[in-house]
Amino acid sequence: MPRALIVTPQLEELEPLLRRFRSLGHLSRPIEVGQMACFELPSLDVVAAIGGHGKAQFALQSQYLVDRLSKLRALLCVGAAGSLSDTLRLGDLVVGTATVEHDYKLRFLRAPLLRHAGNASLLGQLREVVAVREFDFAVHLGVIASGDEDVVDPSRADELRLATGALCVAWEGSGAARVASFNALRFLELRCISDGADAGASDSFHENCSRVMPNAADLIVRWLSSSELAG
Repeated sequence: MPRALIVTPQLEELEPLLRRFRSLGHLSRPIEVGQMACFELPSLDVVAAIGGHGKAQFALQSQYLVDRLSKLRALLCVGAAGSLSDTLRLGDLVVGTATVEHDYKLRFLRAPLLRHAGNASLLGQLREVVAVREFDFAVHLGVIASGDEDVVDPSRADELRLATGALCVAWEGSGAARVASFNALRFLELRCISDGADAGASDSFHENCSRVMPNAADLIVRWLSSSELAG
C-alpha cells in the first residue's frame, strides 16, 4: 500500500507532474481505485490522482480514495496557485505552513478564519531538503489562502493577503486538509505559482501550468527519496 496520496485538482496539473516524475526515473502505471482512475508510482511509494475542482469535490474524491487505500501516512494537495506576494515569481513553490479557509464566514458569532496547519514533521523534513539542495526555483514556506473563488482582481488579492497573511491563493487545499484531519493523516499543501491573481490569471494559468508543475515534482522526489515520512 502507498505511503502517500498525491491529489491534484485537475488533469492539467497532474499530467506535467507525472511527466516530470518519469523524466526523473520514477515511472507511473495506471491503476483503478474503486471507480477512479489513478496512477501508482512504486519507486516513490505513492499514488497520484485527480481530486476535482473546488473544495467540496476535492474532499469527496480524496475521501473516496482514502477509504480504499489502506495504511496511508500522508495526503498531499498539489497544484497551481495565484501569487499574493511581490516576492514570488512564476514557478516558485509555496509549501503551506497553514491553509486558511477564507470563504468559510461565520455570521452568528465572531471568530477568526479557519486555519488548517500543515504537518509539523513533514514541514521539518522539507525545510531540511531545501536547506541542502539548490533548485532552479525558490521554495517558500508560508500560508496558503483557500476558497472557492477565482481571484482575478488586484484589489481582491490585496484583501485576501491582508485577511489571511497568505503568500498565494488557490481553491482546494482546505477540502484536502479536512479529509486529512478526519482520517488522522498528515497533510501538506504544495502550490506552484502560475499566475498573478489578476485579470490575466486565467490565460496565465493555462499558459504556465505545464511549465511550473514540474517544479513540485522536483521537490517531492528529493523529499521522498530522503524520507520515510517518519514522525
